[in-house]
Amino acid sequence: MAGKIIVSGTGCCLVDLLYITDFSSRAISSHLSFKRGDGGLSPGKLVFEEEFKKYSKTSLDNFIKEIAGGKKPDGINIGGPSIVSLIHAAQLSDSDKCEVRFYGRAGDDPNGRYIISSLEKTPVILKDFRLIRQRTPSTIVLSDPHYDNGHGERMFINSIGAAWHFHPEDIDDDFFNSDIVVFGGTALVPQIHDNLNALLAKAKSHDCMTIVNTVFDFRNEKADPSSRWPLGDSDDNYRLTDLLIADKEEALRLSGQNDIGDAVEFFTGKGLSAFMITDGASPVKIFSDGSLFQPVPVTSMPVSQSVLNDLKTNKRGDTTGCGDNFAGGVIFSLVSQLNRNKTRLDITDACIWGIVSGGFTCFYMGGTYFEKERGEKMGKIMPYYNACKRQI
Repeated sequence: MAGKIIVSGTGCCLVDLLYITDFSSRAISSHLSFKRGDGGLSPGKLVFEEEFKKYSKTSLDNFIKEIAGGKKPDGINIGGPSIVSLIHAAQLSDSDKCEVRFYGRAGDDPNGRYIISSLEKTPVILKDFRLIRQRTPSTIVLSDPHYDNGHGERMFINSIGAAWHFHPEDIDDDFFNSDIVVFGGTALVPQIHDNLNALLAKAKSHDCMTIVNTVFDFRNEKADPSSRWPLGDSDDNYRLTDLLIADKEEALRLSGQNDIGDAVEFFTGKGLSAFMITDGASPVKIFSDGSLFQPVPVTSMPVSQSVLNDLKTNKRGDTTGCGDNFAGGVIFSLVSQLNRNKTRLDITDACIWGIVSGGFTCFYMGGTYFEKERGEKMGKIMPYYNACKRQI
């Protein structure tokens, strides 16, 4: 594809407040969920602040004092499935050949100004990102690096804040003058999520490639724990999505199935042309019907063995942002392939970049990695990519 590739994304962008903890501790175990959607904590899942306070019968400040003993967070970082994936894609991409843009809202408060100042240290272009008179979205991230036999896991308490006030009409036509549009974690940006059909349809009418990467949808989980989550406002959104990226829990809840094989049949039956389903340290499931990518039947791709080996001696990081950076690695691969004028994209290569990008996240705290110089992150990840490609 001649010229610079334009990637425009919107969705979840917030401040992550990270606390390293032990899920088996009394301070945590007394707040664990008993049933789906009840407002309690559950490994790998997200709950809204308001529902958590009702369930736990305590304030968030008191809960933090209970688990942290008055200490400050172990890390403060930019978080959110949309912005973190876009930052990573921009860091790996050649700025002369790719421009990554973000559209969204945050609050006019210290956290919002932190987001602005932090994003200015990244290659992402803030095309339409404004601070409004609301509270900046934030997430308390509880991370236990020793959970699941040392693979680690997180639990999330989310405050939507200003994200309630970002509407479809706030996304101007310039957003759709792009080669790739990405909707990331829109379940935490309710007005966008509930109008996803019109936005995806408009993107397709402009010949954009459409990518949707999901997040735990507590709003719909709370509304009806027995029903499948809607992907926005219409099942037509599957047909309008060129690539869906979800983790196993999200895939099961979106499909309403208890088995991943049945979930796969649901997605293909809805006209979804390609998907990637991650599962922590277990293999990634990929599929392409040949519409955009080269056809690939449902295939399991292992995680990076070289990353797993290095994690045995490098325990400085956590798993926060692994899925978001996985999506960013996939986006980078698609940009790179388009730059090389590939007309039949390789979903396997895209998944390899996703795998090593998600794996590399375990070597540092939080989802966003701030480079000291351009190309630093690529230099660190490329050896893992080469090793993973040989492995697969």
